[in-house]
Amino acid sequence: MYPNKKTFISFILTPKPLNNHKSGFVNILGNPNVGKSTLMNALVGERLSIITNKAQTTRHRIKGIVSGENYQIVFSDTPGLLKPKYKLQERMMDFVKTALQDADVFLVVSDITENFEKAFNLLPESIIKGTAPIILIINKIDLTNQKTLEERVEQWHAAIPRAEILPISALHKLNTDYILKRIITLLPDSPPYFDKDQLTDKPERFFVSEIIREKILFLYNEEIPYSVEVEVESFKEAETIIRINAVIFVERESQKPILIGKEGKSIKKLGIEARKEIEKFFQKKIHLELFVKVNADWRNNDQNLKRFGYLD
Repeated sequence: MYPNKKTFISFILTPKPLNNHKSGFVNILGNPNVGKSTLMNALVGERLSIITNKAQTTRHRIKGIVSGENYQIVFSDTPGLLKPKYKLQERMMDFVKTALQDADVFLVVSDITENFEKAFNLLPESIIKGTAPIILIINKIDLTNQKTLEERVEQWHAAIPRAEILPISALHKLNTDYILKRIITLLPDSPPYFDKDQLTDKPERFFVSEIIREKILFLYNEEIPYSVEVEVESFKEAETIIRINAVIFVERESQKPILIGKEGKSIKKLGIEARKEIEKFFQKKIHLELFVKVNADWRNNDQNLKRFGYLD
């Protein structure tokens, strides 16, 4: 029914006894738009993180679990590193902070096209001077030449000598198989932290809201994608269909007609695109209804941030 028929959510966090077994948390960090989500999806083998060409696409810490007979890798996709301008971004950076604390291995993702100094300066000092192994990923190498790539490798080697540097193309899955093999060698001896058939720690509703938000990022411009939050109000599963009602919250009254569009054409297109993607995800027929409501300045309101899963 669901991707690979794996279980979506479990609260089993205590390792289960198993001999000769490796397990650990591999946390993916980097600036916005460097391909962190594309990389995690490639490593996990499922489309768990939404992907767009806009910054700040990822807002939560999303775990993807890869299990083999003698290992379990718990990947974490995290929001892009930035200097917060409002409370939502502060909470996003809190997710990054938790990822700094429990990592057994860091995957630091850089982009061959990004400014090196900016990329390096945003990295937390605790990673650079810590003891957890670092695999420094140089992504999007299909967009450069050999000379530029060699120069970037030298820059990163000089900046973080202890990091293992690996050029890849996450989009084309170039060298991604090696990442998995290398990670397994770096994991500590440990029983699994989750059931072996579990894919993620997030519930089904989370992925529905993320898919809808992804389509908003694709279909709308300017401030609209960054001003919305999606909440699934109803998720009713029958044998042949899942019926879903979701609310899209905007911050201002003026944003509501933009999202809906003339004669409802924009939100109708959004609903069609989201429904198709949700059907792919669940491998089941979907009936989706979307509603738009105003929730003034929700990005700076602790109560609303808690409601939407950004605060405990």
